[in-house]
Amino acid sequence: MTDLWTDLLGCLDLTGPAEDGSFEGRNQALTYHRLFGGQLLAQFVRAAEVTCPDKALKSLHTLFPRAGRADEPVRYEVTVHHAGSSFATVTLNAVQSRGVIATASASLHAVEDGRALQTVEAVPPVPGPEHTVKLDLIPWETRSATDLDTAKSEAPEYELWTRTPETDPAFAPALTAYATDLTLIGTALRPVEGVSQQDAGRAFTSAVTSHTLWFHRPVPSASWLLLRQHSPVLAHARAYGRGDVLTSDGSLVASYAQESMVRFHDPAST
Repeated sequence: MTDLWTDLLGCLDLTGPAEDGSFEGRNQALTYHRLFGGQLLAQFVRAAEVTCPDKALKSLHTLFPRAGRADEPVRYEVTVHHAGSSFATVTLNAVQSRGVIATASASLHAVEDGRALQTVEAVPPVPGPEHTVKLDLIPWETRSATDLDTAKSEAPEYELWTRTPETDPAFAPALTAYATDLTLIGTALRPVEGVSQQDAGRAFTSAVTSHTLWFHRPVPSASWLLLRQHSPVLAHARAYGRGDVLTSDGSLVASYAQESMVRFHDPAST
């Protein structure tokens, strides 16, 4: 796979825990100075899982108070508030020299059996290779039958299929968290005629302010996953979007939601 794939896996291999319970993660070798929020999400997932290895992550709520710098590693300070036989609650701070750049609350649950019910729309077949799309920050297979960056006014919906290469199955939740951070702003912009996610920095300025994930079932590794997204509102310089992660056989394995700042440089254009 590409060097970006190897680089990303290296970022998930956190150093620690130190005596104070903290971890350290290095940053992706990207071409811009700001950290990608997906990296922080993935590292939060790994820090929570390693802290409570007898449980699986069930939810993660993350806030991004300031941009992170790519030229210094991130220290993850971990506080375990409760670790019982069934559930655990952990808070994590991602810290650099400027202070806290992100903070997260994580809940974990020891795997147990129970009734299994779900209500979701049927999953379409995986699109063929002619529907391959290139997303610079995702170093694995991605396909979609819909154009995310359309100049026309389209419905604020987007479906993206992804499949990672074979890797340690323990990385699957973190890699899924990473992928969910990339296209929700673009989904919210699809109804805006003449503007797409590719116009970031020109037509608008954006930044993710919060991101939440819920893991319902174990995430399969190296299998096709559908990220089914919808953005119901864009208002007051904020965009909100949500999505589900489904397997190719229709099993709902995770859900997520995100709020972002989206400031148009010409408000009249919206």
